[in-house]
Amino acid sequence: MKKALLLALAFCATNVLAQGSPTSMRLRGTIEKVDPTTLVVKERSGETVTLALADNLTVAEVMPVDPTMIQSGAFIGTAAVTGADGKLSALEVLVFPEAMRGTGEGHSPWDLQPGSTMTNATVTEVVHGAKGREMKLRYKDGEQTIVVPEGVPIVTIKPADRSLLVPGAKVIVTAQMRNGQPTALRVAAGRNGFAPPM
Repeated sequence: MKKALLLALAFCATNVLAQGSPTSMRLRGTIEKVDPTTLVVKERSGETVTLALADNLTVAEVMPVDPTMIQSGAFIGTAAVTGADGKLSALEVLVFPEAMRGTGEGHSPWDLQPGSTMTNATVTEVVHGAKGREMKLRYKDGEQTIVVPEGVPIVTIKPADRSLLVPGAKVIVTAQMRNGQPTALRVAAGRNGFAPPM
């Protein structure tokens, strides 16, 4: 069972944290209503979207962790934007569980903010400076140096079930059009109003 949950979580995170295919869409917002077959989400744009729930829907919980989890050898995902100094500055950092090492590895454009990127990579060095932590990251095709300012959300992810999907929950939904209707395939959700920052 544990192996199956980890595989489901890896599938969920790969699609939440790596650039989706052209046929998929990513929604960020708040659950307004949920029942056994549908999910109603108020998207960050203000639009309300009703989604069917896939039979094989996977759910993951996103939760805050201590910044000390960012250490050499950890495999992380971080959305970032280029700052005024030309350096990449993290908007959030997700520290992957060890079983998910390698998930979505690489550096690519991301849709959190205009001009943002996503880097999933191994931390090779952490330097503490006046502006926060500076991470040196290595992935299969290259490396990046990203500053993590104080106060940036640091989170991890774990398998969950549909009981996490309640009105008011903040979510990131990966969906596809199926039979003419948006269908939720994967949901990453926070508990007690916590918003997944990715």
